[in-house]
Order: sequence, then structure tokens, then C-alpha cells
Amino acid sequence: MNIEALRYAQAVSRTKSFSAAARAYGVTQPALSNGVARLEEELGVKLFDRSSRGVKPTAQGAQILPLIDDVLDGLDTLLAETQRLARPITEVIRMGVSPLIGADLVGRAFQAARTLERPHDLVLREADLEPLSSELQAGRLDIILVPAVAGLPRFRHRVIAREPVVVIDPAASADDSPVELKAVADAAYILGPSTCGLTTFTTELFDRHDLALRTYPGEAASFRAVDEWAAIGLGSALLPRSKITYEHASCRPLLRDGTPVEIAYEAVWGSDTPLGADLEELVTALAVTGEDPLIGPDPALRGGHHAG
Repeated sequence: MNIEALRYAQAVSRTKSFSAAARAYGVTQPALSNGVARLEEELGVKLFDRSSRGVKPTAQGAQILPLIDDVLDGLDTLLAETQRLARPITEVIRMGVSPLIGADLVGRAFQAARTLERPHDLVLREADLEPLSSELQAGRLDIILVPAVAGLPRFRHRVIAREPVVVIDPAASADDSPVELKAVADAAYILGPSTCGLTTFTTELFDRHDLALRTYPGEAASFRAVDEWAAIGLGSALLPRSKITYEHASCRPLLRDGTPVEIAYEAVWGSDTPLGADLEELVTALAVTGEDPLIGPDPALRGGHHAG
């Protein structure tokens, strides 16, 4: 059985798109589609249905794809351990962090790295989602901590923390009660650059629920600017609760069908490197200590402007 075809199928499952999966692997879409087709022929089942709304697993695919994930996870673990045994281990882990990753989570990472079976130091780089993803794929970073919105199907992913999202609407009357996404969908939202994980999260949230996203015509440089601009009334904003640093008249927990909307943060790393086993141990430690949501202080209690 062709391992690459299994990875192609996993990539399609994660990205929900043949074209996006092909881009992630740097192959043409026909090559990837043919690889998946040969795998389906070998397995004797159809894994995916395509429609104008995207790609979805078939009933058989929904049962087979998790087994493919298990097989590839086992293979990645095997490769990581053989790489660790075959090559010397570096004492430094190069970690990229999104600006949305708080100091508490970075502190956890430093502590976890120092208490590994083979202790390591961390060298940090902060940047937006897109450049961090590119650096990881190029081998210039070992692991990244980012909002859980990236494809990167060739890498391991694990959620390490999550927190509620709030909506800031300067045009609304003073209110701090929860509000449904559909009820605030007509507002004009301030976004950062397309490389920003928060912008990707906001865009995907509206797309996933078939809502049109109206945007403020300008562009903020960071989530801190989004918060500040919403505070002075330029537009509305969606922000993780812990990232609110300004006083807002209307800052409300966001719901979708009665369920709080959360943003998840994940670790993304490669297993087929000399550091693979150490990174696996590091991420496991982060995930265990990060099981509770990061809720941060209550925005309603904030008064005045604070450092961003």
C-alpha cells in the first residue's frame, strides 16, 4: 500500500479540498486525485464525495479515515524514534508563536521543555500564522503554537488550549449578555492582514455557517489594533476573551446555536526529525496542563486603557 496515497487521503480529509491538499503537498491536483483514486481502488471503498459545497467523507470513508490517521500516527512515531536514535539531539527547540499565544502558555512551554527526559531550551520567534507555517515547512522552526485553523497536513497537530470568543459592537447599546452569531452578522468587522490567524479564524467562522462577512475597509496590523480600533468606534471585532485590553460599551460572549464560540490553539510539529520524540513529549505536557479553557479576566471588569 502506498504511504503517500494514505497521506493524500488524510490531507483531503483535513482540508476538505483536493486542491488545498495538493497545494499543501506541492503536487498537482490530478496527481493527488489519482493517488486517492488508486487507494480507493485498492481498499475497495470510496472515501470521498465531491459536490459544489466541497468534499465530504462517504459513510465508508468516515469509518476508514480515522484508521488511516492511526496508521500514519504510528508510522510518524516510528520515524521519529529511529531519527532520534540515529542522530544526535540538539539542545535547542526553535518554537514559533502567534501573537495570540499568551505569556502564560509560552511560560508553560518553557517549563515543559526544561523538564523533558532530555531537557531543552526554547528559542522563540513571534510572527503571524502564515510566515510561521512557511518557516515550519522550510525546517527553520521545529514547532509552532498557533490558532487551530492551519492545514499543514504533513505535520502533527494537537490542541493545547482554547478560550471563548467575544464580539465587540460599538453600534450596539451597552450590553454584556451572550449573543448569537447570526444576530451580529451584519456588523462591519475590523480584520488584520490575511496572514493573521485571527483573520483566518473569523473568515472561516462566517464561511462555515454560510454567513456573509462584512468588513471595515481598513486593515489593522495586529489583534491589539483590532481591539483599539473597536474601542474608538471604527467597527466591530471578534476577539479571544483574554486579548481584550480596552474598555468597550458592548462586549458580549459569542454563541452559535446556544453554544459558546471558542478559538482553539494548537501545536504543529514534524515527527520525522531528530527532535520528533522530544516534541511529542513537549506537546503532551502542554496538552495535559492546558485542558481547562483560557478564559482570562472578565472584560466587563476592565476600566480604562491598559498596555496592549
